Amino acid sequence: MTRFGFVSTFPPTRCGLATFTAALAGALSKSPGDESVIVRVDDGVPAGPSVPGLRLRIATTLSPGDPPSRRAAAQALNGCDVVIVQHEFGIYGGPDGAEIIDLLDLIRRPVITVMHTILAAPRPHQRRVTTAVVDHSDTVVAMTESGARLLVDEFGVSASRLRVIPHGVDEWGPVVASDAPHRPTVLTWGLLGPGKGIEWGIMAIAVMRRTGIASPPLYRVLGQTHPKVLAEHGQQYRRSLWALADELGVGDLVEIDARYRTQDELALEVVTADVVLLPYDSREQTTSGVLVEAIAAGRPVIATRFPHAVELLSDGAGILVAHQSPTQIAAAIGTILRAPAPARSAASRTAHGALANGWTSVADQYRALAADLTMALQVAG
Repeated sequence: MTRFGFVSTFPPTRCGLATFTAALAGALSKSPGDESVIVRVDDGVPAGPSVPGLRLRIATTLSPGDPPSRRAAAQALNGCDVVIVQHEFGIYGGPDGAEIIDLLDLIRRPVITVMHTILAAPRPHQRRVTTAVVDHSDTVVAMTESGARLLVDEFGVSASRLRVIPHGVDEWGPVVASDAPHRPTVLTWGLLGPGKGIEWGIMAIAVMRRTGIASPPLYRVLGQTHPKVLAEHGQQYRRSLWALADELGVGDLVEIDARYRTQDELALEVVTADVVLLPYDSREQTTSGVLVEAIAAGRPVIATRFPHAVELLSDGAGILVAHQSPTQIAAAIGTILRAPAPARSAASRTAHGALANGWTSVADQYRALAADLTMALQVAG
């Protein structure tokens, strides 16, 4: 029996880390006798109670700037066999999330830290925080080869303490799409907020209508506003997108839908899309769960040249475009819509590899890593 301790945001919080942790902790706790214990990070966004699963429980809440909650978190984690920390600058207290170091100082069990953001050009304090987190970790996990290279080159992580374990993908069941004729559709999904680059997708649709590159498709954007963005700025970004679509004369071709969708509902949306568009502004994003899911669904993908997209799409599974370039996005959409069969064939070939990284397989890799660490601790002791 292995008791896995987790430090992360967790549902009902809706963010990438919370979703990742819920999937991984759930997959690990499915093994008979294993258990997942969650220290839920309070990221300041109001949310309802978490719902535990089979052999998965919420032990306590870690609150920024609250030493008693930090001590309670350490006590819960020290009762586990191994601790898995999700690291992101924006969820822990202190400048650049530096309070995670105070928690790590109190942990006496083997620590696996999963690096969700790895900056190629960190500010000095971000570098110090990252280095301290790495130094407190027995093993550091990158989810991409590009992320692993950054950890080695920029932060001096040795190969013996570094593992590459890919981002898991939801194991969607068979989804049957309707054969009824429909307007070609470009799809973007995920939590909405500045930096997602949706405006460049809208501008691309306008370029297509204006220049006749191809018959302009319907651009569907699915996702609730990121809870932190909503708390600080309300629906300002969403409203700006509606206004932009109207200003450019493509309001009839752009749908921005904030309804929450279940896993099965989202799967149907994805498999019926002709193109998945990831027009992200970030030039440093080393991990994208949406990208992994789109590839696993066998959809042709158009993405800006952020590191994870360059790593996964360079073999022809999609088209890479420059950042903030509506003309390149429009041309790429036109290329796929004019010749959909080759694009779908290439995407389908890549999907088989992506599906091998289902959460069950990914959990097995973390389980093996945890066994290695606990065995090393027993030998050393």
